[in-house]
Amino acid sequence: MASRPAALLLALLLAAPSWAQAQQGSEALARGQAALRADDYATAAREFEAARAALGDTQAIMRGLLLSYVQTRRLGEAIATGNAAVARFPQDADLQHWLGLAYFQSRDAAQAEAHLQEAARLRPANSDVRYDLGLVYSSQNRYPEAVRELQAAVKLAPRQPMARILLGRAYQNANQSVRAIAEFKTALRLDPKVPLGHYHLGFAYASLGQNQQAIAEYKKELAKSPEHPEVLYQLGHTLLETGAARSALPPLAKAAQVDPRNADAFYDLGKARVATKDYAGAVTALQQASALDPADPSPHFLMARAFERLGRPEEAKQERARFQELKQQVSEEGGMATGRVRR
Repeated sequence: MASRPAALLLALLLAAPSWAQAQQGSEALARGQAALRADDYATAAREFEAARAALGDTQAIMRGLLLSYVQTRRLGEAIATGNAAVARFPQDADLQHWLGLAYFQSRDAAQAEAHLQEAARLRPANSDVRYDLGLVYSSQNRYPEAVRELQAAVKLAPRQPMARILLGRAYQNANQSVRAIAEFKTALRLDPKVPLGHYHLGFAYASLGQNQQAIAEYKKELAKSPEHPEVLYQLGHTLLETGAARSALPPLAKAAQVDPRNADAFYDLGKARVATKDYAGAVTALQQASALDPADPSPHFLMARAFERLGRPEEAKQERARFQELKQQVSEEGGMATGRVRR
């Protein structure tokens, strides 16, 4: 039997990685960190997994592994690794932040909020954490809290255009359109190519009834993103609102083509065709709008008008009856002048 000191030494030798194993683990760790710097997250994940097998759960390995899993959207592994990591290293703000992101991407807003708040407590001057907290609150329609966090993010990093865009959206959703416009303009000054900057600015103008300014901004956005269905729809819708039905036809037709699930695009397309006396085309678009949203009375109102102009009184009568039937089931939000009645 081995003496007690000899037994202890033997146990330590068996528990510790061999020199070769440690060397392999260190090399894998270095390759993983290099892959992270190169934004090659799939390679980074493989290298950190190899390092973990050789060296165990060190803080550096857990950090690299969690970040790689988040970036490659291996969310189940990210959450499992992140929870193990923050249990061992609870004061690491980056681990808390990245675990919060993993939960947010997994649509678990409560856990995302908890870990992001902890990251903000540990590192209050980090603009990225405040930005991501604002994103979580915005996703839950908690706009006052979103505004608070995004204002903090902008104060910490005033030249970040996406933070300005997100803050503007929070203002817009909180019915503060004037402040939203100021943020969108600032974002566009910082980066004229910021994604959807002109779209959001146009939407804010439209919410104030400033349709010509909105149309100008939507057109600028379309010059960058000619296939974007929502920009196409909002441009067509706003043109229609100003009475420019013929000009509204191309963007509305394109919006319906790009996103064939958009009932509003088909409805507005039908409305524009009625206004331009293309009654057969209007019926086709309105039938599609009704198929996509069977509870909406409004397409039937316009279809009745179109069938009348086409000299098909029986079908017009049926559509008018269907409109009245559905109208009784919904609250009236639009006016009878347009026939737009929504749930």
